[in-house]
Amino acid sequence: MNRDIYQEPLVSRYTSLEMQELFSERFKFTNWRRCWVALAEAQYELGLKLVSREMVDELKSHVDDIDFDLAAAKEKEIRHDVMAHVYAYGLQCPKAEAIIHLGATSQFVVCNTDLIIQKKALLLVKKALVNVIAQLSAFCRDYKEMATLGFTHYQPAQPTTVGKRNTLYIQDLLMDLDYIENLEQQVKARGAKGTVGTQATFMELFQGDNGKVRELDRLVSEKLGFDTVFAVTGQTYPRKLDMKTAETLAGIGSSAHKFAVDMRLLSNLKVQEEPFAKNQVGSSAMAYKRNPMRSERMTGLARKLMGLPANFAATSANQWFERTLDDSAIRRMDMAQSFLLTDAILKLYVNITSDMVVYPKQVERYLRAELPFMSTEKILMACVERGKSRQDMHEVIREHSVAAGLAVKEQGVENDLLERLANDDRIPFDQIELESLISNYQEFTGRAAEQTDEFLDEVVAPVLQRYGNLVGGVDASLKV
Repeated sequence: MNRDIYQEPLVSRYTSLEMQELFSERFKFTNWRRCWVALAEAQYELGLKLVSREMVDELKSHVDDIDFDLAAAKEKEIRHDVMAHVYAYGLQCPKAEAIIHLGATSQFVVCNTDLIIQKKALLLVKKALVNVIAQLSAFCRDYKEMATLGFTHYQPAQPTTVGKRNTLYIQDLLMDLDYIENLEQQVKARGAKGTVGTQATFMELFQGDNGKVRELDRLVSEKLGFDTVFAVTGQTYPRKLDMKTAETLAGIGSSAHKFAVDMRLLSNLKVQEEPFAKNQVGSSAMAYKRNPMRSERMTGLARKLMGLPANFAATSANQWFERTLDDSAIRRMDMAQSFLLTDAILKLYVNITSDMVVYPKQVERYLRAELPFMSTEKILMACVERGKSRQDMHEVIREHSVAAGLAVKEQGVENDLLERLANDDRIPFDQIELESLISNYQEFTGRAAEQTDEFLDEVVAPVLQRYGNLVGGVDASLKV
């Protein structure tokens, strides 16, 4: 690492090697050469006499041995990256030099390669996403019956279960997975479309043979690994696709952000935590601290990712006629960053969900503190069954509930509502009986456990079965 210049943290700190390699110069320029090979080979197979089998074989033999220094020097001289690489390739392939890039425009290699990268990158994203879903699914199953205090507006609400709460995160991720599956159907090859998308040069090469030019488009795309090709393009593939890609990835960021913020709040309550390494330092000053640094990092990275779609929308909206060049510089940064950010976020998500910690006693503590208030309707009904007036009991319970709540807030004492009710002669129960009415926390969680099982069995399991080949094999280790 050169410590004298800026280093991109997404590469040096946060992302997987697999995703980094997809956006590397080697992968990009190697695939430029694959595009040139596919074009030449398709032209040869369609009978273009300018291209020979020997030329195609020569091109194939030099796909991987790129002289990057030579290409960089040439680009500095002529200020054109594609032609610099045509030049470098041509020096290695003297027999084929004359037909490299024949009939093509720069965006033939740039766009098709970008689409290859995105197609492979989406698969990495999908794999990580499926693994998060699998891990959360197992966690939900384990904790489907553990009652915990629910919150609305971050104020105590009716109990739910730890497992049920986490199904909400899975549901968000399943929506993200649906969007990825849809997006994958939209990622098509640009193919061989020519300078402004009309294939005019290819029509000249094939002497006006519409059928062969159309087949060239299809055949090149097939050789590059695509099942489909954009029917029409300008000079580039439609930048609307980039916009939809960014939106889809930002959606994953939003889902992860929601989870990470909830984890930070739960960590503050000491109810549930992310993994904490044996030698991890929480604070340079406060040695006791267990900061939720992974969730905090996820929040920050997601915030960046969620902000990127606006750039892609502006680019898509500002493509003048067949193409303008103001997208080139920003796409070099934003497309890579969108996928790298998503990769970093999901890497954290997999890491956190692999070993989340729940503290049952702390969960119970919060339940016991709030449940007396939430059980007042149950106590009211029990009083009526003992022959008391509902209206009279409602007023008694209301008086003591208000007083107990005020004491908790103003005096910092424990919730003593049950004790207050037991000491009131109008209430037909002693404290032991009142305690027994709320002792089974599970009774207050409704169908949370059943909903969890139904969701996991009927909704999640079929997805995990469909993507069983993607489960496992994700390196979720963190560099820092």
